[in-house]
Amino acid sequence: MDPIDPAAHETRWTWPQLLAGAVGAVYLVVGVVGFALTGFSGYFDNTETLLGFMVTPFHNTVHVVIGLAGLALAGTLHRARVYGWLLAVGYGATFVYGLFAIGQDWDPLAINTADNWLHGLSALVGLVIALGPVRRGREPVKDVRAGNRSEF
Repeated sequence: MDPIDPAAHETRWTWPQLLAGAVGAVYLVVGVVGFALTGFSGYFDNTETLLGFMVTPFHNTVHVVIGLAGLALAGTLHRARVYGWLLAVGYGATFVYGLFAIGQDWDPLAINTADNWLHGLSALVGLVIALGPVRRGREPVKDVRAGNRSEF
């Protein structure tokens, strides 16, 4: 990075970064609230509902991890896009899994129809984060020569 070029120190967040952070924050809150409902016992068996969605301690752990990943990866556009791909692939696979797992005793996530729709939506949001166009406004950079730093 050039210490004189202000554009090299761009700190504005892009919309995919903001969306990745928001999705991460929502999943973190859902995971923490889910733990408040289910506790930590019966890791795969304890099923409660949160706004119509089934939650288990295992499911809550997944939500907390997804949430923390979103918050950690939102810092740069490249990392936010990686998070978008993780959401798209992970929740896309979970959506397909849910098509077969809804109502089954062997399902450790205790997925119901509402969960499955949310997983599909999360996969789509991940694709939006990963592939959405970003327009970067480039303002002209003042020519600052060594020895003439009065503009700072």
